[in-house]
Amino acid sequence: MTMFLLIQNAHVYAPKDLGIQDVLVCNQKIIRIAPHIDFTWDEDFTIINAEGKIMVPGFLDQHVHIIGGGGEDGFSSLIREIQFTDCIRYGVTTVVGLLGTDHHAKSVETLVARTKALREQGMSAYCLTGSYVYPSNTLTGSIGRDIAFIDEIIGVKIAISDHRSSNISKEELARIATEARTAGLLAKKPGVVHMHTGRGKDGYKKVMEIVKETDIPIFHFRPTHVANQLEDAYAFADMGGYIDFTSGTETDKTAEILAKAMERVPLSQITLSSDSNGSFPVWSADKKIIGMGVGKMETLYDTIRCLIKDKHALVSDAISVITENVADALLLKQKGRIQKDADADLVLLDENLDIDTVIVMGRIAVQDKQLKAKNYYNYE
Repeated sequence: MTMFLLIQNAHVYAPKDLGIQDVLVCNQKIIRIAPHIDFTWDEDFTIINAEGKIMVPGFLDQHVHIIGGGGEDGFSSLIREIQFTDCIRYGVTTVVGLLGTDHHAKSVETLVARTKALREQGMSAYCLTGSYVYPSNTLTGSIGRDIAFIDEIIGVKIAISDHRSSNISKEELARIATEARTAGLLAKKPGVVHMHTGRGKDGYKKVMEIVKETDIPIFHFRPTHVANQLEDAYAFADMGGYIDFTSGTETDKTAEILAKAMERVPLSQITLSSDSNGSFPVWSADKKIIGMGVGKMETLYDTIRCLIKDKHALVSDAISVITENVADALLLKQKGRIQKDADADLVLLDENLDIDTVIVMGRIAVQDKQLKAKNYYNYE
C-alpha cells in the first residue's frame, strides 16, 4: 500500500536552515521539499499542519546499551534492555547498540537479536561486535567476519585508558583497526573501532601513535566519552578525527562543554551520544565502587535543547551533532538530513523546543506529545 504524509508550514532545519517549507513523504522516503506543495491522494493520506513548529531530522544515537549494560556492582546491577518506545519518545530514530563491561553476562548474539527486534518494530538499528575486552568477543569467531557477514554489525567496540579494560597494546589496537577497516570495505560499512575512553593515564597516546606511524586512516578510530580526556580529544580532532561526547546526567554541564568544543574544533567532527541503559559507576580514588547511575536516552536531546536555549547555539549547529555529523561518521547517507530521497525520520519541535511529533521511517510514532507507537509487549 502506498502511503503519503504531507507536513505543511514547518520551519525546516535540514540541519541547514531552509526556512518555512512543506515536506512530502511517500512510504519511508522524503520525495519533495518546497515552500508550498499542492498534493492530494484518494487513499492513505495524512496531513500535519506544522505551523509554528520546527522540523529537524530524526536523532541518531550511536552509543546505546540496547540489551542493558552494568554489572560492576554484582549481577543485581545489570540494567534492563531498551524498548522501541524508549527511543522514539525522545526523538531517536536510529541507534547503534553495543556491549560494555557486561560481556560475561551478555553476548554479541543477544545484542544482534535485539538489534533485529528494533528493526522489526520499524526503526533503524545497528550494532557493534566486541566489548571492553581483548581478544574481542564476537559472534562468528572474528571481528572481520562479524562486520562482513552480519548485516547489523558495522564496527567493533573496545575499551582504552580504563582500569576495566584489557590494557590493549598499540599493536593489538592497530590489528583490530585493520581488520575492521578491511571488512568494512568489503561490506560497504564504516568499519569503526568505537573506543570507550576512560580517565586512565595513557589517554589517547596509543591511538595517536598508530595514526602517525601507520597507514590506517584516522576515520576508523572513534573515541567516546571524550570529556574524560578533553585535551587529548582536541588534539585527536586536530588530526582529523571524530570525537564523541556523552550527554551524561548533567546536561547543562555537557552543553557547556559542547559549546566550548564547537569553538575549538570543526563542528563536523563533533558528535554526541547518550550511553543510554549503560551504567555510570562512581569510583573512589583507589578504584572501589561507591555509587551507581544509569544512562538515559532523554539526555541526548535535553543536552541539545540546553545548547540552543542556554548557550545560544544556532539550531542548525546544535542539531547537527546528533543528526548529520553522526550519519556522515557512520556512512549512513540516507539518515540525519532532510532532503529528497532521504529516509523519512523527522522530529517536530514546538515553540519551547520540546519534542511534539516524531516520524519514524514515514510512520507517525509520537503526535502532539502523545505516544502512538507500541512495543510488542506492554512494559509501561
